[in-house]
Amino acid sequence: MDKALFLDRDGIINVDHGYVHKIEDFEFVDGIFDLCQLAAAKGYKIFVITNQAGIARGYYDKPTFEALSQWMVEEFATQGITIAKVYYCPHHPTKGVNEFVMPCTCRKPEPGMIMQAQKEFSISLAQSIFIGDKVSDMQAAANAGIKSRILVDSRYTNESPVEQIEGVIRVNKLNQASQFIK
Repeated sequence: MDKALFLDRDGIINVDHGYVHKIEDFEFVDGIFDLCQLAAAKGYKIFVITNQAGIARGYYDKPTFEALSQWMVEEFATQGITIAKVYYCPHHPTKGVNEFVMPCTCRKPEPGMIMQAQKEFSISLAQSIFIGDKVSDMQAAANAGIKSRILVDSRYTNESPVEQIEGVIRVNKLNQASQFIK
């Protein structure tokens, strides 16, 4: 079984400007390429695990998100990094304007997207790492059985007490996470 580095998108891969869905609004977080190059060199497969409630809210559609994701994956490839797959949840349990307004098992803090990656790619979750900037990222990783969870401080980290989630490593900036990739 392979080990994986699971990354949230907004706030970890790109600067979170709120519902980013256009290339011109996509700004890579400093250090993301270095972090992923290190992880790949240490044998991690890299996955993106992202809630995209902007689809349910009607801000953009699935084809728009998928085109942006393809562009993002290609940008990683120019840096010598392979993104194995981008998993996304288009749902929101209560807010929105279309058929994606519904409860689901894929929206973080539920572990559905992680479990799908584990199944499709034969991933050892016990050897994997999840990096996110929200408590819901840490909860999803914990719910999937990922022990190595890194929370990067953001405007969201004070919304819920992260102390309630045992084993979370908290860092101020993304580049500090590299010391925990072994």
